[in-house]
Amino acid sequence: MANLNRASRELFARQADERFASLDDLADHCRNQSAASQEIWIPPRVLRTNSVDTDRLLLASDEQAFQMNDWSFSQLCRLAGVGKDTVNRLSPDTASRVFAETLTGGEKPLQLFIQGTDGADALGRLRSIHAASYTRLANVELLDVIEEFSGDFQPPPPGVNGGTGLYAGEQDCFLFLIDPAGWVEIEGESFAPGFFAWNSEVGRRSVGIQTFWYQRICANHLVWDARDVVELARKHTSGVRDALPEIRAAIEGLVRRRDERRDGFARAIRAAMGTKLGDEQDDVLAQLAKHGFSRALVREAMALVPPFSGFTVFAMVDALTRVAGKLENAGDRTEADQKAASLLALAA
Repeated sequence: MANLNRASRELFARQADERFASLDDLADHCRNQSAASQEIWIPPRVLRTNSVDTDRLLLASDEQAFQMNDWSFSQLCRLAGVGKDTVNRLSPDTASRVFAETLTGGEKPLQLFIQGTDGADALGRLRSIHAASYTRLANVELLDVIEEFSGDFQPPPPGVNGGTGLYAGEQDCFLFLIDPAGWVEIEGESFAPGFFAWNSEVGRRSVGIQTFWYQRICANHLVWDARDVVELARKHTSGVRDALPEIRAAIEGLVRRRDERRDGFARAIRAAMGTKLGDEQDDVLAQLAKHGFSRALVREAMALVPPFSGFTVFAMVDALTRVAGKLENAGDRTEADQKAASLLALAA
């Protein structure tokens, strides 16, 4: 089993305005963000940087100017082959001359992703710059799949700083969803299903999903003792939309497995309620001795079994669990619980 820290990293990286209380709220935000954004294609030879006043560097074409955010500025630096930290130490006018020397020309257009305007200046906000090979997948496309197929899944309890597990910012989105009613028994231990999903419209990260079964989530959104961890991810190339049916299949598979396990556990309980360990106390003592239970513990448990129920597997597992809860040592309690749960296999 593994401990998963991806949601915990997101919890402490997100500002308050990047947190959303519900899946609907997150989807509405992503839908509005997508509606306000557009792609434009501009050949590199007409792009240049210029400074406005003394404190702002813009990327401009012959017809438009764009205000950059941290991510698009980083992309511009990579495109020009200059160090971002170095350029940040320069004045806007000097930085503009640096880009004039280092930005390459050419006719193959670049993809500029623009959102809205900037107040009275009517400047588009440049969210990202990409070569023609980049294929965008909108966050809302991922959210539509998750909303349709996630069913009973919901965010975990809020983290220590109020983080919700549902996040979206300028660069990406991230979701952490669990099924709090989906607990099942797996090899004698309790697990519930959950998954992480993520995407970036601006190339900050891949699109993907990680499904798992967990035992506990702490206030730091660390996922403890996860098993059956499965991850798939795709880069934003021409086949990126193939990720959507794969993500849908991953969620549907998680739900199907939950239902199978829950139904299987219900069948096991019904069988345990109808299977006797023996008609006489000596028979029960002998049977449970084979499974490592002391005669004193079994006698105490048998005293808790109602006469009308008989010494069924279910009745004895329930009674042994209650007796185990009274043991002083935590290790002894855990061992007794595990041995009691293993008795359900006798009714299979």
